[in-house]
Amino acid sequence: MTASAYRDHLGRPIVAVTGMGIITSLGQGLSDNWAALTSGTSGIHEINRFPTEGLSTRIAGTVDFIGIPVPNAVERSYAFARETTIEALANAGLSGDFNGPLFLAAPPIEPEWSARFELADRSPASDHPGDAYERFLTALRQRPDPAFHEAALFGAISERLADRFGTRGLPVTLSTACASGVTAIQLGIEAIRQGRTDRALTVATDGSLSAEALIRFSLLSALSTQNDPPTKASKPFSKDRDGFVIAEGAATLVLESLESAVARGAKVLGIMKGAGDKADSFHRTRSSPDGGPAIATIRAALADAGIDESGIGYINAHGTSTPENDKMEYGAMSAVFGDRLVGGIPVSSNKSMIGHTLTAAGAVEAVFSLQTMLTGTLPPTINYNNPDPSIVLDVVPNKKREAQVSAVLSNSFGFGGQNASLVMALEPA
Repeated sequence: MTASAYRDHLGRPIVAVTGMGIITSLGQGLSDNWAALTSGTSGIHEINRFPTEGLSTRIAGTVDFIGIPVPNAVERSYAFARETTIEALANAGLSGDFNGPLFLAAPPIEPEWSARFELADRSPASDHPGDAYERFLTALRQRPDPAFHEAALFGAISERLADRFGTRGLPVTLSTACASGVTAIQLGIEAIRQGRTDRALTVATDGSLSAEALIRFSLLSALSTQNDPPTKASKPFSKDRDGFVIAEGAATLVLESLESAVARGAKVLGIMKGAGDKADSFHRTRSSPDGGPAIATIRAALADAGIDESGIGYINAHGTSTPENDKMEYGAMSAVFGDRLVGGIPVSSNKSMIGHTLTAAGAVEAVFSLQTMLTGTLPPTINYNNPDPSIVLDVVPNKKREAQVSAVLSNSFGFGGQNASLVMALEPA
């Protein structure tokens, strides 16, 4: 290959993926996850991390098989990120200091209720009940609590990852709701395209599932209440869908300029061809009903990739299983792809099996999208037994399908108007 072959249609360095690692409720590692996903296995189960009596939703896709020293969201999210990064670096054939920037998507951090209650018990009595914050600070001054302190630091996860894996420069931590995983990847892509680095570590993790998180989403009427059986609750694009199933997980991707990957003889797992993002100001939690921002996001990703609608062979849908979001995403895809969407482009939702991994979702689904191209296997949308007649899609219903595709679109449309899409492709000839 000549030097020019390493540049895209806009003259930018081509960005390759050379390593991947993943954890979801289906298990740890790419091999186990892919085997479960393509067999139509669900990782959704009853919650046992905290009591759920009296709650309308009692199921989730928690990851309870990774040991942590302290039961809080920071330790859990860090442990998931650490394990997926170990797998991704081994997959990429890299050891020692990574020597590139770290972009981390992490959930908003809040101390667990149990930690807050314990701190309240230690706090001095006060004649002014409204000054709870000052009482908490007084208690911490009297007896410092490093574990509580770290559990309240948004940047704690990225700092620890940077120390563990020897990344370069200040690690970047971001949180753009359900689009966070794609946003982290997008930052890595841009860093390489701009010539600021030859490689980037992009990580997305979410171990924040707690009673408070469950209650907050329930108050938004966003969660499925179809608790029995848990494995049947997430049913994207079905007529009887009633909400998403909250879940946990993490994914790490090693991004590298194609020139760097070829020079060191790395196996190229795929190409990050394009990324697009647009904001939606319609509502804090609801997407614009006309799908305008989502349409613009998809089109921006295609334009960035330098391909048109005919170049996409498969869509990894955001597919949350909420009534509004599925309808909006279908409208957006229809506006972009037109008649090709009906029987022409398969569209499936990983969330039917792993639930919605929130902050991690975009990266988790990027890994599965790349694996779809590498294996020639389209993962199914399970629980698709009662199709929504207003959403006419080939959702790869209930069983996997063998089909070779060379370019995939993956959508992530999040709360707060955060929309992002990725276009990924196989290695260029």
